[in-house]
Amino acid sequence: MEVMTGRFNRRAAVLPAVLLLMAAVVLVATGCGGKGTTSTTAAEATTTSAASGSTESTAAADEFAGLEPIKLTYAFFAPAGTFPAKQMEEWAKLVNERTKGVVTVETFPGGTLLDAQQMYDGVQQGVADIGLGAPSYDPGRFPLTSGVSLPVGFPNSTVASLTLWDLYNEFKPKEYDGFKVLTMFTTEPGYLMTKKPVRSLADLKGMKLRAAGTGVPVLQALGAAPVGMAMPEVPEAVQTGLIEGTMTSREVLKDFKLAEQLKYVTDYPTVVVTFAAVMKQDAFDKLPAPVQKVMDDLGREMALWTGKYHDNENVGGALQWAKDTQGLQIVSLTPEEKTKWDDKLKPMVDAWIKDTDAKGLPGKQFIDKLYELRDKNAAEAGS
Repeated sequence: MEVMTGRFNRRAAVLPAVLLLMAAVVLVATGCGGKGTTSTTAAEATTTSAASGSTESTAAADEFAGLEPIKLTYAFFAPAGTFPAKQMEEWAKLVNERTKGVVTVETFPGGTLLDAQQMYDGVQQGVADIGLGAPSYDPGRFPLTSGVSLPVGFPNSTVASLTLWDLYNEFKPKEYDGFKVLTMFTTEPGYLMTKKPVRSLADLKGMKLRAAGTGVPVLQALGAAPVGMAMPEVPEAVQTGLIEGTMTSREVLKDFKLAEQLKYVTDYPTVVVTFAAVMKQDAFDKLPAPVQKVMDDLGREMALWTGKYHDNENVGGALQWAKDTQGLQIVSLTPEEKTKWDDKLKPMVDAWIKDTDAKGLPGKQFIDKLYELRDKNAAEAGS
């Protein structure tokens, strides 16, 4: 204030000249079509936009600032090298990155914390914070989800995984009450891998083949003789002649070196195995909101990631290895023969709809939506 009052008279004397100069500047700017005004506004807008982006970025980081570290355990029943275990490692990494290090996830593959039968009960009991199980192995507990493991014509894991996730969100089955479903995905459909080429139902009749889950009734319907055994037992069982092949997803050709003995794959996709990663709902609800959002956003993203990884790297890599090093051959069915196989399997879907509807569940509605989503996701995935 002292400076202003001391020079007030001198400023008052020059004020009219200053006003005239300002008026001239305004007239010049207006005479140039207002370009000066537009340029200034654009610059201000750019500055504002940059500031806004910086603010948003800072806000994203700030929402995790001050949160206490969170450590979670994640259990799975199969070995670390399998594609579902690769998924759990990728999910754990992304959660850690996107929560700015707040959440650390320790993974326990290979049944080191919970096995397949214990998985979902173990999560409810707090043995593990997160569990990755296979609803296909327990259709009684997951009756609606079991419809995805029918022979419904999935072309690959990517389409089946996205369809499973979309169906879950469409129907919200009560079989998952008490759980927060974090993501879902599937294997690719099972294929016949055999010592001798199978080109027809006649070739398949009475053939002893290893199968599991809904693969068993599929082989029965096609006239084969399914044999139950754990996957690690298959190579020796093939070598000794106990079985003549297997029906499952094709990464086993390399993972278990089955291509050394099984030289033929029949190009007819059958049924998938479903997986669901879950957390106890009460435990999820206690997580900070920003952490919950990160996990929610990863749901469909991980279904897509896992399907693509399984199809392209896992199965794709195994097939290429088997062809290049073991002389694997792909056997195609004629259109007429394929129709015969389809006709043999259709009653399985019809029976499932009837039984599921009888339980008061939306069986037909579920399958109708499944076909709709299958076709939509196949078109989007280019499958």
